[in-house]
Amino acid sequence: MTDVPALKPERPFFSSGPTAKFKGWSANILETKALGRSHRSAVGKARLKYAIDLTRELLGVPDDYLVGIMPGSDTGALECAMWTMLGAAPATVAAWESFGNVWIQDAVNQLKLKDLTVLDADYGEIPDLASIPQDNDVVFTWNGTTSGAKIKNTDWLEEGRSGITINDATSAIFAQEMDWAKLDATTFSWQKVMGSEAQHGMLILSPKAVARIESYDPEWPLPKLFRLKKGDKINRSIFEGATINTPSLLATEDYIMALEWAKSLGGRQAMFDRADGNAKIVTDWVEATPWLRNMVSDPEQRTNTGVCFVFQGEYYDSLSPEDQASVPKKIAAKLDELDVGYDFNGYRDAPPSLRIWCGGTVEQEDLRRLLPWIEWAYAELQSA
Repeated sequence: MTDVPALKPERPFFSSGPTAKFKGWSANILETKALGRSHRSAVGKARLKYAIDLTRELLGVPDDYLVGIMPGSDTGALECAMWTMLGAAPATVAAWESFGNVWIQDAVNQLKLKDLTVLDADYGEIPDLASIPQDNDVVFTWNGTTSGAKIKNTDWLEEGRSGITINDATSAIFAQEMDWAKLDATTFSWQKVMGSEAQHGMLILSPKAVARIESYDPEWPLPKLFRLKKGDKINRSIFEGATINTPSLLATEDYIMALEWAKSLGGRQAMFDRADGNAKIVTDWVEATPWLRNMVSDPEQRTNTGVCFVFQGEYYDSLSPEDQASVPKKIAAKLDELDVGYDFNGYRDAPPSLRIWCGGTVEQEDLRRLLPWIEWAYAELQSA
């Protein structure tokens, strides 16, 4: 029988969203001068604009791109991009996990795009992106939140391509470098890599995306939350802190605090390095553990954020499908009960698996302490 590990993680937060707050976070150190004020007040708009400007600075967004705060988290920002730009040209929606499949369903069942190609792949794999015509609009997920599979590079996107590129980057941005020259609409949410509060998303638009929005009126009605134009021009005030609807200034201050923390570490490269170091601990352990396998077979396609792995081996293979499906659930539940690790069971639509968040707000020592507990819990299952 495996001995009970001696140490628990100090911060047992391994959820893939909302993710862990950074070490040292406290509600007591939030800036409060905008709280209780209108988001249209001078102080409210200034704090929203500061969040936008700091996002631009840390991500290295080009000066001629627009950065705006959107309602509805990454979903709201991504669907706004789809609803306002798709339909003007042939489109391809590529997916390799559950959220990408939502964008497929939007394109097929909601927008009912007439000239649409769907590319999909099983969990852990990525479809043939090089097959996408360069004049097609394309919607894709940079990093599969629920599968742990990311794109290797953007070589499949030509610079100067005529199609619009819509990029769901919510589990990648602040952990992986964005190739801005090839991206026209990029979206993410505050509660992913930065560990901030949920419900607000970001929409980053290239000049080509702005031109598409200004020159094209889709045939379907647009709800207020998706209306980016004022007359025939994009409403640039949205990208200066005048949000479409009322944002939470408390959540805004939380996001600002996370951005300032990341800046104090050295900016986005420091965040990349932290995610890389965290993911290496988990992926090396998975590789060295014979009864585990990374969900993503190609090492170049493995994420450095939500690392997903499945079970294998003689004991696991001897179980019925129902019992196999219960293994990661039981491990995650047991370690949650013991306050060792929270919320790291695999996504509900993914194959039975565990998913450990390794973004930059997680500390390496907490990951090192978690892994022996997973070994212990699996041994306990086998001896039960």
